[in-house]
Amino acid sequence: MDSADPARAFVKDVKRIIIKVGTAVVTRGDGRLALGRMGSLCEQIRELTSQGFEVILVTSGAVGVGRQRLRYRKLINSSFADLQKPQGDLDGKACAAVGQNGLMALYDTLFSQLDVTSAQLMVTDNDFRDPDFRRQLNETVNSLLCLKVVPIFNENDAISTRKAPYEDSSGIFWDNDSLAALLAMELKADLLVLLSDVEGLYTGPPSDPQSELIHTYVKEKHEGLITFGDKSRVGRGGMTAKVKAAVYAAYAGIPVVITSGFANNNIIKALDGQRVGTLFHREAIKWASIGDFDAREMAVSARECARRLQTLSSQERSKILLDIADALEAKEEEILAENEADVAAAQQSGYENSLISRLAMKPGKISSLANSVRVLANMDEPVGRILKRTELADGIILEKTSSPLGVLLIIFESRPDALVQIASLAVRSGNGLLLKGGKEAKRSNAILHKVITSSIPPTVGERLIGLVTSREEIPELLKLDDVIDLVIPRGSNKLVSQIKAATKIPVLGHADGICHVFIDKSADLDMAKRIVLDAKTDYPAACNAMETLLVHEDLVQTGGLNDLILELQVKGVSLFGGPKASSVLSIPEANSFHHEYGALACTVEIVEDVNTAIEHIHRHGSAHTDSIITEDKEVAELFLRQVDSAAVLHNASTRFSDGFRFGLGAEVGISTSRIHARGPVGVEGLLTTRWLARGSGQVVDGDKEIVYTHRDLNLEA
Repeated sequence: MDSADPARAFVKDVKRIIIKVGTAVVTRGDGRLALGRMGSLCEQIRELTSQGFEVILVTSGAVGVGRQRLRYRKLINSSFADLQKPQGDLDGKACAAVGQNGLMALYDTLFSQLDVTSAQLMVTDNDFRDPDFRRQLNETVNSLLCLKVVPIFNENDAISTRKAPYEDSSGIFWDNDSLAALLAMELKADLLVLLSDVEGLYTGPPSDPQSELIHTYVKEKHEGLITFGDKSRVGRGGMTAKVKAAVYAAYAGIPVVITSGFANNNIIKALDGQRVGTLFHREAIKWASIGDFDAREMAVSARECARRLQTLSSQERSKILLDIADALEAKEEEILAENEADVAAAQQSGYENSLISRLAMKPGKISSLANSVRVLANMDEPVGRILKRTELADGIILEKTSSPLGVLLIIFESRPDALVQIASLAVRSGNGLLLKGGKEAKRSNAILHKVITSSIPPTVGERLIGLVTSREEIPELLKLDDVIDLVIPRGSNKLVSQIKAATKIPVLGHADGICHVFIDKSADLDMAKRIVLDAKTDYPAACNAMETLLVHEDLVQTGGLNDLILELQVKGVSLFGGPKASSVLSIPEANSFHHEYGALACTVEIVEDVNTAIEHIHRHGSAHTDSIITEDKEVAELFLRQVDSAAVLHNASTRFSDGFRFGLGAEVGISTSRIHARGPVGVEGLLTTRWLARGSGQVVDGDKEIVYTHRDLNLEA
């Protein structure tokens, strides 16, 4: 369970659970019992009881099962002439009496196969008017639970004083959903789970593509806004009845989850704290003020705030950034304390050293971050710049201008300093922002987010920058292609690939950081040693660290390679070779050339010349950053022109491939995409363009009266 998700934290105190299963779950479309789903339900209940939970089952389905059986019985007892007559409806109470017998027999068989004992308890609403009945009910249920028996409740529709099981909605309870809510309060349950034929409560009919699942129901927010579809194909009220019962129980203090009885293990998932279905809780309004459970609301709020940010002058936006920089330095002690707690927790949890290295904020980091924010504040205004002015025709001028993208979703792992860089770039570029950091940095991210948003003026709104605290929110965010304009994942190859596969929103990023350094035969070997050591050891976990060292074969013959290899080993770098290098240098052979170590390790291979090096990079690299060390200018130019990577360097470390070092102020990441932005992505990578036309009454009218000039104009009006 993600402990940062308050809406699911209640499960740690759950002991007694009431599970209500609806008719649509226990029966198939033809009215027969759904043996697979009932078997899965019984297996989940067995698992829960073995874990020490007390489970009470409230089941529907008797009337539906009875109707199917009586229809069959009536059919085989009818003459051909009888079948030609109009067929009236069967008596609901007779259906209930016949169906209850078969339903309970199946439960008994299924539970017996799992070595679980069950008990049947039939009730009517009139029973609950009697205080003695209610007292005896509690005693009986408590006795059964102590004996590890699963009580199975159903309304005794066969003898109920209602007109018919499907017609009368009066009384203390009016269906098995409200019976389950009543029992939850009467028997002091800790959780009520209502199983349905849909995933949970939606904003509209589940069949409507525009409808969205509501993860946490807030009565003050959702009541009156939800449009219900058709009621269940069987049973009495469908989702309307479930919501009414859920609100009834939740506001009496019992959490309720409405979820699908068709999906595997949803009850166990709910008790594990996973976000399944819709949660009803009387504290939900408090979580609503946090705003961490409604993905769409967060994205829409970020867009609205971004539009207000864009109305500010350049000086006003710069002041926000300067205030952020000052606030970071003022809160440095508090930020570092939270970061130290994250690092300690990561070490205790056994995280890899490379992750802990990215997580830790070293001395001077806050000051460095504050200075980078100030650099952004003092840069030329990036938004609204006129990039091109054209006279279309006499009296009509067209301008191409820079414009914010809209709302950005940044998903990053480990590095809390990335949050500061990304947030400041969003403010500078006029974009709204949603951030999801790794759980290992939750304390650092929370304090940094608080410090930054407290510096945003009320005229813009602190929800300009939203912090997503639960990983279960990500799939919902990735569906919001109508309100989120760009996703930038920063992290492992696995993370980036998963994000790309899960969304229609454009994704900007790189899946690997397999950076090469090629030492040509004409290289200054002292220079090569400095560059290679820096590229590998300055920050091994960085995506721009060298992962493969390519060496011209002539250097092997002259012995120039030996000193470099020895120096790497002295610095603690583990070396793995390609087929040639492993043989010549007597080092272990690498499993793959396409490997990002992210640690003090690298692959070494020997190549014939610069063309072979380029071919190797194209075959095994990730188009991120590659460098050549050579004194031959023609070879250098060949390498710079032909290596198809986002950043290509000559006689310089790959570690220079960075937004701050490139003079961008900061970066949201390094892109290996070939569309929009490539390499370190700063402010310009977060902008798009708009066209603004100023005319004087011109119309097209088939282009009869207009003479196009298409004359380029000075950018200054």
